[in-house]
Amino acid sequence: MTVEGARNGDRPLVEVENLSQFFPLTGGVLQRTVGQVKAVDDVSFTIRRGETLGLVGESGCGKTTVGRTLLRLIDPTGGRIVFDGTDITKLSGRRLSPFRRRMQIIFQDPFASLDPRAQIGSSIAEGLRIHKLGSAQERRNRVARIMELVGLQPYHARRYPHEFSGGQRQRIGIARALVLEPDLIVCDEPVSALDVSIQAQVLNLLRGLQAEFGLTYLFVAHNMGVVEHISDRVAVMYLGGIAELAEAKEIYRTPLHPYTIALLSAVPVSSPRERETRRRIILLGDVPSPVNPPTGCRFHTRCWLRPQLDNPTRCETERPELRTIEGFGEHQVACHFAEKLVPGAERDRFIEAAARTSSALQTAEAEAAESTTPAQKDRGGLFGSPSTDVPDEEGQSRL
Repeated sequence: MTVEGARNGDRPLVEVENLSQFFPLTGGVLQRTVGQVKAVDDVSFTIRRGETLGLVGESGCGKTTVGRTLLRLIDPTGGRIVFDGTDITKLSGRRLSPFRRRMQIIFQDPFASLDPRAQIGSSIAEGLRIHKLGSAQERRNRVARIMELVGLQPYHARRYPHEFSGGQRQRIGIARALVLEPDLIVCDEPVSALDVSIQAQVLNLLRGLQAEFGLTYLFVAHNMGVVEHISDRVAVMYLGGIAELAEAKEIYRTPLHPYTIALLSAVPVSSPRERETRRRIILLGDVPSPVNPPTGCRFHTRCWLRPQLDNPTRCETERPELRTIEGFGEHQVACHFAEKLVPGAERDRFIEAAARTSSALQTAEAEAAESTTPAQKDRGGLFGSPSTDVPDEEGQSRL
C-alpha cells in the first residue's frame, strides 16, 4: 500500500496515543522509589503504511525509548499502542507473539547486538526458529536469499561477527530484521556508528528494501541531515515530548518551533553562499533532567524566543499542546507562540536577534580561549586542573 493511499483515508499501521514511559528512581539502604525518570511523557503520533517517520532530537530526549516501547520490548507506563487496528498495549505471551513477528528492530550498535559466539547464519535465522517457520533447509534457503538482498554472500553465513566490518555487521542486522517479513521496522540510529560513505550505502539499501517489500519505518536518529534523506515525515522530540511534527519537506523548509529552528541552524551546509547568509542559533545551558523537568513548556529554560516576548509567563506555567497551525496543512507544533514564527518580518526579526546573541556568545568564548596563557593551557586551561590522573609515589592517583 502506498503512502498516498494511507492519506486518502486508510487506517494508519501504527497509532500511538498519549504514550508515557516512566522509570523508577531508587535510593537509600532499602532502595525505595524516590522519583521517576520521565523518559517519554504524553507522546502521540501515527505511522502510515509504507512511509518512514523520522524521530529526531538530542541524545537523551526519549527517541529510543519510544521505539522500544512501541515494539513492547518495554511495557508502557500509560497510553495506547494500536498496531494495524489492534490495541497491543496490554497484550502478552501468545497473544502478543504474532505481532512481534510483524514488528522488528535494527539496533544502533551492529556488533553488540550480535552474539560473538554464533555464526551469523544462525543469528539471522533465530527469529525463524523462535516462530517455528519452515524446515531447517527452508530456513537456510531463506537466510541465503535475505543475505543476498542486503549485499552479503551466502557463504558468509558460516562466519562470525568479528570477521566483518561495521557496515557489513549492520547489513547482518538488517537481514535479521527482514527475514521474518515484517510490516514495521524500528531503525534505532542504524547509521550513527558508521563512516559517512557507509552511511549513504546503508540508507540507500533501506530505501530500496522499503520500495521492494512495502516496509514501514520508524527511523530514530539525532542527525537532521540523515533524517531528511530518508523520511517522509519528521517528528522532533525534546525532553520526552514531541515539539514538532510535519512532512519532511515542510519541516526543513519552514520549521515553526524554536527548538527545531535551532537544530536546523546547526546542520552543516556545503554552499558558501548559504553559509554566509545562515543565522546560527546556539542554545544555552544543558537539557534539563527528565527526573525533574521544567513546568509549563519544557523547552522554556533554553528557548531563544521567550526573552523576546512581551508576556512569556505562559511558557512557564502551561504545557503547550501539539496543535495544527492554521494555513500549514498537517504541520503540528507544541508552542504557545508558534504563529510568531510563521514566515514574515516578525519571524525574521526574532531569528536575527537570536543570531546576534549567539554570535556575541561565540565571540566571547573565542576571546576567553585566546586570553588563556601557555602556562594555563599546560595546567589544563583557565581552571588549572590537568585532565589526566597523576600517580603519587605509591602509585595511587591523587585525583
